[in-house]
Amino acid sequence: MIKPETYVPELQIHTLDGETWSYANYHDVKFSMIVFYRGYHCPICKTYLKDLQSKLDEFHALGIETIAISSDSKERAEKTRQEWGLDKLKIGYEFSLEEGKKWGLFLSKGIKEGEPELFTEPGLFLIKPDQRLYASSVQTMPFSRPHFSELLTSLNFIIKIAYPARGEA
Repeated sequence: MIKPETYVPELQIHTLDGETWSYANYHDVKFSMIVFYRGYHCPICKTYLKDLQSKLDEFHALGIETIAISSDSKERAEKTRQEWGLDKLKIGYEFSLEEGKKWGLFLSKGIKEGEPELFTEPGLFLIKPDQRLYASSVQTMPFSRPHFSELLTSLNFIIKIAYPARGEA
């Protein structure tokens, strides 16, 4: 578990846009929001990421840099983008399971056809520009993820009054 106000692990991830994404490149934002998702096989991820994409402009207006990442191969990530209609969302792929453990993500074994042998469960991380964790939400299964509309409301409040990270003690 990564505690708020401590540094998060380094992250450099290939994206479908042909770049290598790293929050270290985003010093002029309020937060980097990293949304780890299970992968192409997950219908709940599809709904969740489509909701995120519909709110990207609102997150960007608040100064939030956003990326969705999975351990899927490039090919599966491309299917995710095309079949789920995620043309605006930055998508990272081939996130290693070992790196997932460093982030405190839970791993699951595939239990039905179409699922990878192992994959990470969801997590959402808000990273400050100095690469310290502000907040996180990590799940052991696809359900009970933070709602993006509620997160937008909270981030408006957090940014407006400079609300400190909690859970740091």
